[in-house]
Amino acid sequence: MTTRIQSAALPRRTALAGARLVLPGGVVEGDRLSIDGPLIAGFGGAAEPGDLDLTGYTVVPGFVDLHVHGGGGASYTSGIAEEALKVARTHLEHGTTTTMASTVTGEIDEVARQASVLSELVEDGVLAGIHFEGPFISHNRCGAHRPDLLRDPDPALVRKLVDAARGHARMVTLAPELAGGLESVRMLADLGVIAAVGHTDSDYAKTLEAIEAGATVATHLFNAMPGIAHRAPGPIVALLEDERVTVELINDGIHLHPSVLDLAYGTAGASRVALITDAMGAAGMGDGLYPLGPLQVEVKEGVARLVEGGAIAGSTLTLDVAFKRSVTVNNLTLNQAAESLSAAPARLLGLADSIGSLETGKNADLVVVDSESYDLVAVMRRGEWITGAEKFAPVTSV
Repeated sequence: MTTRIQSAALPRRTALAGARLVLPGGVVEGDRLSIDGPLIAGFGGAAEPGDLDLTGYTVVPGFVDLHVHGGGGASYTSGIAEEALKVARTHLEHGTTTTMASTVTGEIDEVARQASVLSELVEDGVLAGIHFEGPFISHNRCGAHRPDLLRDPDPALVRKLVDAARGHARMVTLAPELAGGLESVRMLADLGVIAAVGHTDSDYAKTLEAIEAGATVATHLFNAMPGIAHRAPGPIVALLEDERVTVELINDGIHLHPSVLDLAYGTAGASRVALITDAMGAAGMGDGLYPLGPLQVEVKEGVARLVEGGAIAGSTLTLDVAFKRSVTVNNLTLNQAAESLSAAPARLLGLADSIGSLETGKNADLVVVDSESYDLVAVMRRGEWITGAEKFAPVTSV
């Protein structure tokens, strides 16, 4: 069975002309981007016959999602390769050209089995790595994780999951206040695996200890953790104020009020924000019933909640929607949006030499949006169109 995501091949050399390009140094209007095979070959120069005319469109780097559980009616937690491919394809068609696969709380042996399956897709280049969310989280902040399956982050159990991923574990979310929490953070840091603070009841001081121990990510900041109180700042302030920490934010208009997202940007800045989906199987689908690990989720009007208890259970978000909301609701600049959707998560994963920005020599991972509405128009991954290529006509004369 092939696990390669099918796409529409381009000629080995091609160029996109007339587009607004969101480059690391700023936005350039009406520029030309050359592609050679899977890589960006350069910028500038006059349009030539045969170039694709992208006048009226904006090109941004392909999106990088650190935290996603499912989409297209499928789930990474199924432990079935075909389902995982469907998830990756669904989000790819919405602009996520680099994706992690996030698990949810389950029996340790079952999550380890899922990791083994997902590792094969990392090796095939479909996924960028595996993110273990649970079972090492707080009962008090478990959200859409089954309480009876939660475990303290005993370093031996954490190491068991990391080892099951065969070198492809990139991030583990845990609650540092639990027994073994700080020891596990130190172990993960030593192993080169990102330790993320999330689903936690930690206070300000304990969160600072976790950061000093090596934690560098806040899992969906504000959600599944104590709020800010004027005498008890809690984990949120500790995570926002430390320059070593990247904070995940879910910009779907449900998990966070726009003003809260603005607050995070005002404190941390775009370079320390990673916009994520935290999507479950309903992303890219309609309302209905969907599994999330061992739990059942009902989606109504795009909002996912547990059937039992009613807690928010991930999102139905895709990153093209997060991008549009960022520039139209939160009034981020195009460069700020590109930073949080592409460059910041690429740096966190250690992949900034090949993805995360439009630069010569990097992968030709591109998202094309309408320059007025910011709606998704087309997606390219490694120089091949995934969707939308038919919308661009070739330049016939110059």
